[in-house]
Amino acid sequence: MSDKENKEEKLEKEQNESTKQEKNTKNDLKHKEMVPKQDYDELDDRYKRILAEFENFKKRSSKERDNLYNSILSDVIQTILPIVDNLENAAKVETKDKDYKQGVELVLKQFKNVLESKGVEEIKAIGETFDPSLHEAVGSIQDDTKGEKEIVQEYRKGYKLGDKVIRHSMVVVAN
Repeated sequence: MSDKENKEEKLEKEQNESTKQEKNTKNDLKHKEMVPKQDYDELDDRYKRILAEFENFKKRSSKERDNLYNSILSDVIQTILPIVDNLENAAKVETKDKDYKQGVELVLKQFKNVLESKGVEEIKAIGETFDPSLHEAVGSIQDDTKGEKEIVQEYRKGYKLGDKVIRHSMVVVAN
């Protein structure tokens, strides 16, 4: 045999051996990558718990954000409500200047539309049954024509945002 043939045979053997080593290495990696069933179950359980915790965190954060928004909104609205009260009183006053009265009514309507758009609603009072969670009794009268704990007069309107009372209605209750 010539040197050239020997070199080719050697090269071919080396290539075959390297291919075998690569295959063995891949097989070893496959065997090493395999995780025992118990470890897999532990990792899977841990993954599921972390995922559940993250979902709970997202829900809790969203709820806290909504509560904070509603709290800030109700604080701002509480400062605006006396202005709305004064505009309502101004709209009730008789005046000779009809344009002036119409202007006051338009501003009042704008305020009420803004409140409504933010989810603020008036608490119904007159004719309703007194509810201490919605109304604040500032007086009572005896009237046999009215029902038990029926509201007969409202001194100040009450407002609520969703289920939260921003300001209680000041009312007079019968019987």
